[in-house]
Amino acid sequence: MDGIGAGNVHTVLADADGTAYRSLRHRPVTRAQRYALGKSLRKRVPRKSLADWTAPSDRPDPVDLINVSHQGRVDRLIPIRVGRMVDSPYGFLRGTAVVMAEDVAHLPATGITPVVCGDSHFGNFGFYASPELDLVIDLNDFDEAHPGCWEWDLRRLAASIWVAGRHNGTSEDHCGNAVRSCVSSYRHELRRLADLPLFTRSFVRLDVDRLAAETAGPLSEEVVRSAKRARHRTGDRALPRFTHEVDGERRIVEEPPLITRLPAREAELLAQALDEYLETLPSYWRRVLGGYTLVDVAHKVVGVGSVGLRAYVALLEGSSESDVVFLQLKQARRSVLGRYVHGESAWHAHQGQRVVEYQQSLQTVSDPLLGWTTMDGLQYYVRQFRNMKGRIPLDAIDAAALADYAGVVGQLLAKGHARTSGASMIAGYMGSSDRVDRALCKFARRYADQTEADHAALVGAVDRGLLPVERGV
Repeated sequence: MDGIGAGNVHTVLADADGTAYRSLRHRPVTRAQRYALGKSLRKRVPRKSLADWTAPSDRPDPVDLINVSHQGRVDRLIPIRVGRMVDSPYGFLRGTAVVMAEDVAHLPATGITPVVCGDSHFGNFGFYASPELDLVIDLNDFDEAHPGCWEWDLRRLAASIWVAGRHNGTSEDHCGNAVRSCVSSYRHELRRLADLPLFTRSFVRLDVDRLAAETAGPLSEEVVRSAKRARHRTGDRALPRFTHEVDGERRIVEEPPLITRLPAREAELLAQALDEYLETLPSYWRRVLGGYTLVDVAHKVVGVGSVGLRAYVALLEGSSESDVVFLQLKQARRSVLGRYVHGESAWHAHQGQRVVEYQQSLQTVSDPLLGWTTMDGLQYYVRQFRNMKGRIPLDAIDAAALADYAGVVGQLLAKGHARTSGASMIAGYMGSSDRVDRALCKFARRYADQTEADHAALVGAVDRGLLPVERGV
């Protein structure tokens, strides 16, 4: 099989696109040459082979992979993570990037390796504020980001759309329409961006107001509603919900087991880690944030895949009680893709720095307060907690809107990949026909079936008492 396994990623293909760190005096490779190189890869990896999915006989047990991923997490939170994954096949897929990474890394792949998200499922796109406070939409989760095969991201996105469609009660035909919309949009946007100078691509972005204007019907209406909610998700508006006064001082409200107070030693270590985080910020933002005072900290459970990893929220206050910034610290571990690219040796000295730098690579505009730190031997990345984050709720869109939105996220994924490496070669490989669209549509349906089977296996393990579970949290 022509799959890409550990230690076998052909990074020379990515380097040919001119984005690897190297001398500016290298001999240029023309866009036409890169396109031709991508096209030539069809002989080694036929485009129809992207449809392939049959679980191999030696496929690791997904429940075993989940248990391995629990090592090093906070024990008391693992039942919550399991509960969120047994809730539905879609919840299972969201929480098991480790399972799909193992599967797709052994499938046929071209070896073109831009920076990829690593967990590009349907729910990991959303709204947030640019540094100018414009509301933009883009990829918004980078815990698993890493150089890797572009197909890995597109496979995960396509499969997640089919699983999400079923979760939403959408027919199989409409699920197929949504996946084809996604892949077609990715293909067309990749080709468009490949024809632009790399420097120009770096500024392409999608503002929410433009998204609302360029879409129609239910999706446009939901974009407007969701954007309105997102614009209200700011630090000052969060104060009444997340904080209260205790003996004249503002404190983060406890909501056990999701938001809990810290022992004094842990709180002090966190304060020290935040001081060290300041040193990773650009000088201007370091000065700005240095004008705030740390008021309170708490542990806060987030997400599905992240549950059990250490995550904190910190409240900082400026010159008045309403001048506040919420920061979030999330533990960063090695990307689930790392072992398939570099084998067992870790490439990144600090995993929080990895997350930050690859987020900035994939997003056109990023949170200006992104940074990283280390606390008690564990590595973290830091970002704003309330900077107008939001997303399109899955249960609010019908089949037509699902296909339209799938096209939007396909376009956004293409933009991310084109910002880093290999766009001309990916465009050359995909071509102008819909062969890749049709192939990945078949894969998505097959992998949606696999996800449902894996979810059933997890439910069975829970029913037999092999994993702890806490539902509805």
